Amino acid sequence: MTAAAPAVALDAGSRYLRVVRADGDGPPRLVDLPGTVPGEGLPTPDRVRGDRAAALAAAYAAYRAHCGPPGRLVAVVPHGEHLPPTRETGEPRAQLLGAPHAVLALLRHAGTPPLSPVLVCDLGGAGVSLARCVLTGGTWAVCGPARYAPVPGGYGAAFDRAVLDGAGLPPDDPEVLRLLALARAGTTRRTDVALDRMVARPDRAERLADTVVHEVAGHEITAGAVFRAFARLTEGLDGVLAAAGPERTPVVAVGGAARSATLVRHLAERLGLPVPLPGGTDPALAAVFGAALVAAGRVDAADRYPHAVAVRVHRTVGGLPRDEELVISPPGTLAPGGATVFAETGGERVRLGAAPAEGGTGREVQLLVRGAGARNGVPVAAVTVSAGAGDRFHVGVRLTTDGTAHLVLHPLVPEMPVPHRRGAGPGAQEIPLGVLPADPAP
Repeated sequence: MTAAAPAVALDAGSRYLRVVRADGDGPPRLVDLPGTVPGEGLPTPDRVRGDRAAALAAAYAAYRAHCGPPGRLVAVVPHGEHLPPTRETGEPRAQLLGAPHAVLALLRHAGTPPLSPVLVCDLGGAGVSLARCVLTGGTWAVCGPARYAPVPGGYGAAFDRAVLDGAGLPPDDPEVLRLLALARAGTTRRTDVALDRMVARPDRAERLADTVVHEVAGHEITAGAVFRAFARLTEGLDGVLAAAGPERTPVVAVGGAARSATLVRHLAERLGLPVPLPGGTDPALAAVFGAALVAAGRVDAADRYPHAVAVRVHRTVGGLPRDEELVISPPGTLAPGGATVFAETGGERVRLGAAPAEGGTGREVQLLVRGAGARNGVPVAAVTVSAGAGDRFHVGVRLTTDGTAHLVLHPLVPEMPVPHRRGAGPGAQEIPLGVLPADPAP
């Protein structure tokens, strides 16, 4: 009997490509591929850096060449980032999972009591983001995130360059960066102690400035160089917190820069102590570990939009006009990057028409979101669509991978085939509506 192909999760960072499996009941683990840096993953090739779709493809190719095709594939993407649709090649189609959902899946699998709302603070190599997550009916709705991603290089890379530059080392040499990562692996505690003391007492920082914390490529890196570079991290984080304006809310800190106890304490001073990751999980691997558990079917992604999405329709009953709400998507139906959901009644798609907008031939369509227990939907968008007198259409909605909602209108004309269930069909109008609210007011 042939064993089933393993489920695999991918995460493509600015510095490392991470490929993870969660076999049986064991914990997720990095797949040891040729060239893997222990505890980190494969160094991201220069040719795909900055192109997440290409980087994910490179990670998949490296795994497939060494281990064969996986059974199920889940790829982590930052919330709010759009990726082009994958081409049908006969390979497993990757399920795209936002980083906040992946992190929360890891916590739920470990039995951590769900806190709602909760902030997921991703302190990654490319940028720092803060996403607000609200649990409704077993599904997480994510809004935001506020994000800071300096260019060139990114958030963590700016810190690394400052550290290396302060030590007289080339800041963009991939081999030097690899050696810096290896050096940190064995000196994290010593660096944090020195950095904590300098941050707590800047007036005494000069006494520790010459303390050697790393040796990289024959050069000594001092606590002073790390201290001066640390401002690159705190300034970016403070900017995101100011933009988001969050109250003191439970927060989960993940990403490579979250390995710094000093930076996490800086975050804790503003939002409170972070929710601990299960079993001392490396924060740089938290998202891809959660995605691996989803890929293995050991926890649900919980990434479907938890609220009902409706449109306001006008009907005439007994000769009198009446407004009603037509539900397009019931709660827990829409998934980022998933199929278009069309309004249905009795298993048949609803044929919808609308009164022409005042002063033109267009027709106004108002989108509503109805929270759990609410009698009426909350208006979130109103758009005018081009339609002639007597036109009717199927109305649907879909979410792209970046979380943007699109209103889909498919005209009902004899030469236009009825769209299949997955797509909107040829000739359909698609109108971007923005991000749906995580917790609509009643």
